[in-house]
Amino acid sequence: MSLNYIWSGFFLVGFLAALAQFLFLGDTEIFKRIIDGTFDSARTGVMDIALPLAGVMTLWLGIMNIGEKAGAIDLLAKLIAPFFSRIFPGVPSNHPATGHMVMNFSANLLGLDNAATPFGLKAMESLQTLNPNKDEPTDAQIMFLVLHTSGLTLIPLAIMAQRSILGAADPSDIFIPCMVATYVATMTGIIAVSIRQRINLFNRVVVGWLGGITAFIAALVWYFTNYLTKPEIETFSKVFSNFVLMAVIGGFIIGALRKKVNVYEAFIEGAKGGIQTSLTVIPYLVGMLVAISVIRNAGLLGFVVQGFGWLFSHLGIDTDFVAALPTALMKPLSGSAAKAMMIDTMQTHGVDSFVGRLACVFQGSADTTFYIVALYFGSVGIRKTRYAISCGLIADFAGVLAAIAISYVFFH
Repeated sequence: MSLNYIWSGFFLVGFLAALAQFLFLGDTEIFKRIIDGTFDSARTGVMDIALPLAGVMTLWLGIMNIGEKAGAIDLLAKLIAPFFSRIFPGVPSNHPATGHMVMNFSANLLGLDNAATPFGLKAMESLQTLNPNKDEPTDAQIMFLVLHTSGLTLIPLAIMAQRSILGAADPSDIFIPCMVATYVATMTGIIAVSIRQRINLFNRVVVGWLGGITAFIAALVWYFTNYLTKPEIETFSKVFSNFVLMAVIGGFIIGALRKKVNVYEAFIEGAKGGIQTSLTVIPYLVGMLVAISVIRNAGLLGFVVQGFGWLFSHLGIDTDFVAALPTALMKPLSGSAAKAMMIDTMQTHGVDSFVGRLACVFQGSADTTFYIVALYFGSVGIRKTRYAISCGLIADFAGVLAAIAISYVFFH
């Protein structure tokens, strides 16, 4: 029911805000902007997201089916099973969902959004086979979704590319702040869900895995800071992430050929589900994107940012970060809208300004909670979200706070 109230609230609050601007500010164009925005968002949901997603899904579901035939997905599941069995206690250790989730998290770590989405949807579909109540998510589906919405990304490739396009002196200077912020968001998400599900995070295996991941990220930050120049970091990120993706495809094919699998037929068999999955999520995507556009075009974000500026200034808190908040506020709602806010902030304040860099760190600190809920739960017909949204937003908030703190250390 939470998604029901949130979705309805977007429309009602947007209408009230528009009505207030019409009555008190004399804005006669406000209702037209909102309605035009709903049409644009509906078109975007179908033409710019669902249809391109059909192509990507067709490709990567086919590749994943090859990996399953080759035994690669089972191998990944066995490697990660000791850790996943603790934080996903409802998922059997040998279940294919484990391998699918590993592939999704791996693609996210490398900043490969196009590959991460098909893997994630496949993981949600696999988890749904364990769900006795198909209308609401299991504990495992909630944990997976919140980990996904926290957006753990080691290589924010798309953000660095956009900074380069806009002429940043060092496009990769947001690399480490983004990594720190998204890691904080992910750890907060794990803790929040574990508290709700009463998962013991002080288990020796969990502590070992999380400690190992923390040590790896710290070592990566130390190495990049001390041994690589900024251009070398950008080049490494670009080459390594795409190399890994090609290695995955090549490894799947080689493994399948060794097992005498008809690779092409395996690809076609898996790819057939791509279009159907994309068609399934269209109503959920359009519904959420249209509701978000109402909030955005009603000007509520501007009012919220002004309110934060007034509040922090009266509390004696430095307000230099406030101008970057539109990106942070939009990020849980819409990735494309948040990206547009980030670009606008860099163009307005300067690509190498504190505000411009902070907007980039906000963009890389977490993922789009409401969009992911609509996409992933919608793909398997889940209508009740339980506490998935609240835990996802807690992780987002932690990422925002971490982004502000680390950006003050690096850029202010």
